Formats: sequence, structure tokens, C-alpha cells
Amino acid sequence: MSAPVVGKHKVVAITYSIIDETGVILEQSDIPVYYVHGGPNQMFPDVEEALDGVELGGSVEVVLEPEKAFGPHDPSLTFTDEIDNVPPEFRHIGAEVQMQNDRGDTRTFIVSKIENDRLTVDGNHPFAGKTLTYAVTVADIRDATEEEKQKGVSTPVLH
Repeated sequence: MSAPVVGKHKVVAITYSIIDETGVILEQSDIPVYYVHGGPNQMFPDVEEALDGVELGGSVEVVLEPEKAFGPHDPSLTFTDEIDNVPPEFRHIGAEVQMQNDRGDTRTFIVSKIENDRLTVDGNHPFAGKTLTYAVTVADIRDATEEEKQKGVSTPVLH
């Protein structure tokens, strides 16, 4: 009997690493995450396409330019202010700040830099503007239920 392969309406469990241009691993999941192949999911289309037909235990590497991943870095989403104007609980690198615009839309900004008594927050995804390599291994494959074919699986994958 041949090994199961990734295909439409299969629930696929993957482990993955996201690697930047310099070879640094930016994110890794050794615990399998699940998605419905060819159904509702949060996979990047190029990664899903590369996985099509891969056998259980197989691996792929996909290089995504910023436009196919998290988009280019948008300088209009970066703001700097005097640190004294920022509440103390947000005065550290990595702090997350929820901000709302005039239309009521909210976005998470992350404190990305503090220098010369000035603090910078960035609303871009941390991987925006980066060419990324997705190294993905297929950990499990099974048939999707009818509900999963319609709604996907509840475990988010690859942002």
C-alpha cells in the first residue's frame, strides 16, 4: 500500500520553520499544526501548492518574496514619540500596543526601538519586507470531515 499524499480535502498536519535570507530561523513549530488542503485555510498559496502531492513524511522548501508573504514594510505604520509620552508599561522592546484609527479599526503595534529617550512602535508584521523560506514537513494526513471542508480546522497555521 502506498503512503498517503497531500491532496484536496485532506486534513494535513505539518511541522515547519520560517527562515530569513541570512539563515536565521524566525519561527518554528515542532508540534504539528493542521489545515485543510484545498479548503478554507490560512496557508500561503505557494506553500499549499508546493505541498500538493507530497507523501506523508515528505518535506518541501518554498521561498516567498515579501509580496507573496507578509508584504513590503510600510513606513507609514511606524511612529516615534518621546518616551515620556508613553505609559510605563509599554516602555520596553517587544511591548504590544493596541491602537485605533478614526474609523474604529484596531491594529497591534510593537515597540521596536528605544533610543535617545524616544520610543518607536511598528504596526507592520514582524516578517514584513523579508524574503522567507518555509521548510515544511508533512506529519499526518487524513480525510477532512464535511464540516472541515466547509469551515477548515480550528488550529491556525503560518499566520
